Amino acid sequence: MFNSFCLLTTIAFLIYGLSCIFSGHMVAEFERYRLARFRMLTGYLQIMGAVGLLVGFLFIPAAGLVAALGLCVQMLLGFGVRLIIRDSLLQCLPSFGFMLINAGLVYGFVNRLT
Repeated sequence: MFNSFCLLTTIAFLIYGLSCIFSGHMVAEFERYRLARFRMLTGYLQIMGAVGLLVGFLFIPAAGLVAALGLCVQMLLGFGVRLIIRDSLLQCLPSFGFMLINAGLVYGFVNRLT
């Protein structure tokens, strides 16, 4: 189960991070969030998180732990932004779900380190 969630999350954050950098749709979304100045930073952090998860899964569990923790915090903040701008529950669920998945990955990487 851990392996599947780690792979799913890696792919999802790599795609989302790249779309933050290159997609016109994401420019409009970050303006809607009132966080346009953080779009590129968000994209780079998500790509770094995805790479960190992959490195952690394959080679260095501590890297995966740091990446999963960072992505978990980022999703918590994303969920908070969605609540503040009064998005629907359906729009809030992906960030909340990925926050929970990354919290589970944090737990999994901690277990791999002990």
